[in-house]
Amino acid sequence: MVKRKTALNIRKTHRYLGLFIGIQFIMWTLSGLYFSWTDLDEIHGDQFKKQEPMHSAFSDLKSPTMLDPALEVTTVKLQEISGKPFYYINEDFLMDACSGEKIREISEQQALDIASRYMLEGLEVSGIKRITKTGKHHEYRENLLPAYVISYNTNENLKAYVGALTGNFKSVRHRDWRWFDFLWMTHTMDYEGRDDFNNTLLRAFSLLGLITVLSGFLLWYISSPSVRKVLQKLKGKA
Repeated sequence: MVKRKTALNIRKTHRYLGLFIGIQFIMWTLSGLYFSWTDLDEIHGDQFKKQEPMHSAFSDLKSPTMLDPALEVTTVKLQEISGKPFYYINEDFLMDACSGEKIREISEQQALDIASRYMLEGLEVSGIKRITKTGKHHEYRENLLPAYVISYNTNENLKAYVGALTGNFKSVRHRDWRWFDFLWMTHTMDYEGRDDFNNTLLRAFSLLGLITVLSGFLLWYISSPSVRKVLQKLKGKA
């Protein structure tokens, strides 16, 4: 068996490693439980959206180059805004598909009209705001700005986001999504962008966790009476 001083050092290493990474182990466990017991569709806010958004049919549309012969088109997408057809040209600007009028941004009312096509009937709008910047931890991070955030009068602090440049309905955010986002951050230990599984902090804690588990097995091995008896019998036979 190992010397008493060595055993004490192993026990001390195991104890302090456990204290150091114990909180992170708890967060990994709690976040894992939350992820396994939640419905991702609900986290995405599908319960607040219509199953099939309302889409209008348009006819006699003119091509963007007919409306503006000097226009060079690389990409084009048909958008419906307040019941009217628009082209989103070159991922840069919107053009009225009937008149050819170009707009850089949609209005607040147009954003509300777009959101109403996707969100459930009966939701009461409590406010709308145009945002031009977001932080690393904002719920609308890494999306094209500016955008409109539409708040609803619900217990879940429900918000919908609509792109001001594209006229696209982008996302729904609510209380459970924010809990999921926070726990996902603690699970990946990426406190900057949430999704980097190769960050140094996660790698370090993973290695320390492995060392802690192995030191626990080693501690059991050197302190187990059963192991000690087996070793003594083997030593006696030798």
